[in-house]
Amino acid sequence: MWLKICGITSAAAVDAALRAGVDAIGFVFAPSVRRLDPERAAQLAAPARGRALCVAVTLHPEQALIDRILRHFAPDLLQTDLEDLPALTLPVALGVLPVLRSAMLPSAAGDAIEDALDGAPALPQRLLFEGARSGIGAAADWRQAMLLARRTQLVLAGGLHAGNVAAAIGAVVPYGVDVSSGVESAPGQKSPQRITEFVQAARAAFAEIEHESHRNPR
Repeated sequence: MWLKICGITSAAAVDAALRAGVDAIGFVFAPSVRRLDPERAAQLAAPARGRALCVAVTLHPEQALIDRILRHFAPDLLQTDLEDLPALTLPVALGVLPVLRSAMLPSAAGDAIEDALDGAPALPQRLLFEGARSGIGAAADWRQAMLLARRTQLVLAGGLHAGNVAAAIGAVVPYGVDVSSGVESAPGQKSPQRITEFVQAARAAFAEIEHESHRNPR
């Protein structure tokens, strides 16, 4: 179970995420209502250092932006699209969470997805899977996600909220989940209550899967 709250823009949201005991909090450096500059993100992240991973979230970034993020924000983890990584120069010690999107895989059910995965390059050890666009509440394809989750540590994102995260976890059985718009009271404004509700629902769903695995070992 790995829980991440993404698109943090306020000290109250950082506090709520930390009190909920999440594993990671994400700060967005891509075009978005949640975009921050690295200096502001560093200020907000200060209470989280050593308590949760501080993730720099980018999309098709220029190297100059990456260098500024590294210099001023010093992320524990860089999250960016899988296709972005070959062009970037990154410190060896920096963890990376590659993003794979539903649109990059066939949408047909059954063998088409399996065949695409079988013919693709080896997957990263861990990746984040979401819909075509980040931060707009668009759900990923859960069937695609389920097949991916059998092959890698998959963090499921896209359209999740407290009301559907249990169903998503039950269908996909991911390594973890990531939420942004699903815990907001308005675009870019995280709700501490919704963060708490989401984390509680996700933990309960993961606990149920763990319980079932002990009841019905393979």
